[in-house]
Amino acid sequence: MNRATLLGMVALGAAFGAGGMFLADRVAPSDLGSADKARVERVVRDYVLTNPELIAQAMQKLQERDTARAVAASRGAIQEPYAGAWIGNPKGDVTLVEYYDYNCGFCRATLPVLQKLVDQDPKLRIVFKELPVLSAESRVAARAALAAAQQNKFKPFHDALYAAGPVSDATIAEAARTSGVDLSRLPVDADATIRENLETAAKLGITGTPSWVVGDQVLTGALPIDQLQSAIARARATG
Repeated sequence: MNRATLLGMVALGAAFGAGGMFLADRVAPSDLGSADKARVERVVRDYVLTNPELIAQAMQKLQERDTARAVAASRGAIQEPYAGAWIGNPKGDVTLVEYYDYNCGFCRATLPVLQKLVDQDPKLRIVFKELPVLSAESRVAARAALAAAQQNKFKPFHDALYAAGPVSDATIAEAARTSGVDLSRLPVDADATIRENLETAAKLGITGTPSWVVGDQVLTGALPIDQLQSAIARARATG
């Protein structure tokens, strides 16, 4: 084997990271003698050990691919809002989905960020998905939010309940009063909707709030506006 061929195979092995070991095993004996095969394995192994970040990069690519597949498989359940549980452009070219809990202080902190996003991006739609994972009161609040969405008063109720502080029967009732939501008209499918949100989130590997889905990306945490804008731009660019 000449030096150029060997270097080419090493480059391929490096490109595949830890999969470089796999490369030599797949080359037919007629193409690669045992001595040359051993040389390739040794050089690729040394390269990966010298550049271990390749393994992390390969794992990240694998995770991104698996996440994209999971999002694609549940895209309808992810992006379809419950009644009026959305803000922004109803026909926006990008949908940002927030999974949230009313007892989540980090979710509360994102309120001005989300409003700024839709103010600055006329083609953006933001969909809100209830994910009551922090307390029993969170589930009560989620049912009330679905009632607000069904009565086309989601955003006023959403803002009022977060402004009221920790969730309780009293703060839910006060938020409903100030936003004009009739809590006696809870949707019959409220529990089924919450269950679907929890199941979809589990498929995406979401375990906490706030979490975000945009395009084929799943993000977690109270992210700064520039990071959300970058994710939105990527989703828009990739269609």
